[in-house]
Amino acid sequence: MSDETIPEPTEASPWRPEDGPEPKVTVWPKGDRPALRVWSHGTWRYAVVEARQDWSDGRVFYRVSVDLLGDTSVTSRLYQWPQPGLRASHGSHSAPLPT
Repeated sequence: MSDETIPEPTEASPWRPEDGPEPKVTVWPKGDRPALRVWSHGTWRYAVVEARQDWSDGRVFYRVSVDLLGDTSVTSRLYQWPQPGLRASHGSHSAPLPT
C-alpha cells in the first residue's frame, strides 16, 4: 500500500462496562516507552505509547501521545491495533511492540 492510499487511523472509543471485563492495561516508565507511527495529514507522525489495553475479546488498543498536525500540539488518542494508518516505530527495553 503506497502512502497516498493509506487511510488515517480511526480513533477508538474508550472502554465502558458494557464492553465486558475491564481490559488489562500495560504502561511503561518514561524514557523506556515504545512508539508507533500514525498517518496524519499525509505524513507519518511519531507517537509515544502511553498504555496498551488488552481487551477480553482479544482486541488490542494503544493510547498514544501524538502531534497530529505537526504544529507541536500534542494530543492523546486511543487506536485499535492493527490499522493501515498505524505502524510500529520501536519497542521498549521491557516489551517489544507487535509486528
